[in-house]
Amino acid sequence: MTLTLYNTLTRRQEPFETVEPGKVKMYYCGVTVYDYCHLGHARACIVWDVVRRYLQFIGYEVRYIQNFTDIDDKILNRAFVEHSSMEAVADRFIKAYFEDMARLGIKEADEYPRATHTMNGIQRLIHELENKGFAYPSDGDVYYAVRQFAEYGKLSGRKLEDMQAGKSDRVNVEDPEYQKKKDPFDFALWKAAKPGEPAWESPWGAGRPGWHIECSAMVRDRLGDTIDIHAGGADLIFPHHENEIAQSEAVTGKPLARYWLHNGMVKVDGEKMSKSLGNFITIRELLDRGVDPMAVRLFVLTAQYRTPIDFTDEAIAAATNGWHTIREGLFFGYKYGKQLGWPLDTVNNPILHPEGELFEGHAEQLGWPSHTASNPTGKFDNIAELFCMSLNNDFNFPGGLAVLFEMAKELIREGNILVHQGKPTISADELLKTWQTLITLADVLGFTAKPEAEIPMNDSLNDAEIEAKIQQRQEARKSKNFAESDRIRDELQAEGITLIDSRDGTRWHRN
Repeated sequence: MTLTLYNTLTRRQEPFETVEPGKVKMYYCGVTVYDYCHLGHARACIVWDVVRRYLQFIGYEVRYIQNFTDIDDKILNRAFVEHSSMEAVADRFIKAYFEDMARLGIKEADEYPRATHTMNGIQRLIHELENKGFAYPSDGDVYYAVRQFAEYGKLSGRKLEDMQAGKSDRVNVEDPEYQKKKDPFDFALWKAAKPGEPAWESPWGAGRPGWHIECSAMVRDRLGDTIDIHAGGADLIFPHHENEIAQSEAVTGKPLARYWLHNGMVKVDGEKMSKSLGNFITIRELLDRGVDPMAVRLFVLTAQYRTPIDFTDEAIAAATNGWHTIREGLFFGYKYGKQLGWPLDTVNNPILHPEGELFEGHAEQLGWPSHTASNPTGKFDNIAELFCMSLNNDFNFPGGLAVLFEMAKELIREGNILVHQGKPTISADELLKTWQTLITLADVLGFTAKPEAEIPMNDSLNDAEIEAKIQQRQEARKSKNFAESDRIRDELQAEGITLIDSRDGTRWHRN
């Protein structure tokens, strides 16, 4: 089954074909660094983190760029209130961003360009727009002439005539910025310097860039004229991404991106998250309450990424319970691997790779074996196929999670049987295959876990020594030396070995 994605630009799901075979150029519109990241940022960053992980898993070489908007009115306002500087505020919250994302297990992008570090590219792009008749200077500002770009509105589906009818009552003709424009829909590419604000020299005078031109310049500088995936929140479709298209494509004459992907928004108890409603939740506030970062990740992935998601106490409690199930499955090999006779190096390095036996044929992305299509609900010879069938359908993360839950529950069930009956119902080799697959596919979704008190596979007591200790304990019990019996039991317990006495004898397992 070929990977297909819902493209906001075409409003349909399409097969994924990259500009350059085997390579993906991906850009995510990142955060404006004036405050701590909130749940909306968590959702977006987790979604695009997993998209990147999955593309790499199925064999693509991914170059992933995420920007920081580090010059903005909100940053300047915060700096004014705190008697600080734009640079100090931006640096502080960029540092906080990396701290929060690390706690959520989000891999760092390949590069994090900043708007203030891209001034040459920004000014070059504005100059090209001016030369091509898409931009004009006005009293120190530079504006984009929206009506010059015939395809304006193609991403959002908005038409200028419809927007004009709704906007006429809201236009303030006394606004100095309005008076500088040739058309109410034109937007700023460059803003003239204001007293006390940071400014950069330019052909149009000292000033700073508009928000939209920053991303167009950073995409072009880091990834070229046309990229494969441009990602961001649904709230960015208009005007930000619409304006990016107008700016970039007017200069290059090429599509800015082949696929426009947008994640849905986060609500809190059914309402839009906002500081005015008192339901604004930052990532660090949530995690500092004791919520497991992996539960937050699972909460995000339980919904189709394009749909809104509602954060409630019940939802995070359910996600926490779900994470505990997956975590117990991930623990399986560390707890029982030696008892099942698994090799030490396998337990220490359980993640498989697409070229391995379990994933034979899957890296090609050109269709699964016939039994996959004809038996979509049966037990697959290769569980990775079922996982990839889900994610290949526009990144259906809930479907991928369902596969993880099935494997985790099977391992938990077999672990309980092993403890209470001394022998699982599934062979050690099959259990190893299931555990390795769970570890590998969970890693694709960003889930990792090891027991806090993991018992090393090369611990001081081997199986023969444990059996010898148990025999000594049996002899002590026969001679009614219960103090010695308890001592041996406690000694083994300290080594992470639990004894279970029954009428059939004494069984043991590693914790």
